[in-house]
Amino acid sequence: MPAVPPQRLRFPRAARIKQGCDFARARQEGQRCICGCLIANWRVLPDGTSTRLGLVVSRKVGSSVVRSRARRLLRESFRLHQYKLARSVDLVLVARHSIAQLGLGGVEKDFLTTMKRAGLLRVEPIAPPAPPAGFAESGQTQPRRDGGSAEK
Repeated sequence: MPAVPPQRLRFPRAARIKQGCDFARARQEGQRCICGCLIANWRVLPDGTSTRLGLVVSRKVGSSVVRSRARRLLRESFRLHQYKLARSVDLVLVARHSIAQLGLGGVEKDFLTTMKRAGLLRVEPIAPPAPPAGFAESGQTQPRRDGGSAEK
């Protein structure tokens, strides 16, 4: 898993779980977390392997149009945040009925919340914001908002 995402975020076919036995293995041997519109089942993989995603959207979610949309939303949420995962996993996302009323923002929020609860997201230290260029070297203070000059 590369630490820095490439310029284009991709989700190739090799990164998909397709075999029924792989879905079953993730469910039986792995862990589970439920949050909002999805259920996540995952199994940690050995180092050197890539993360794979499998999607399950049953007829209970809605018509074929609604199920296809749910799959697209889950796939897009994973595609955007796959490089934030701390380790390689087989991840199976099961859509719940409530996904039919959500847009990409809601699904993405539930996806990130689930990954945080599961401890799968990479922990990055929060750095304080950097001062503007040339600000620290000159020893100036911040300019006043009313247009006057700030003095030391």
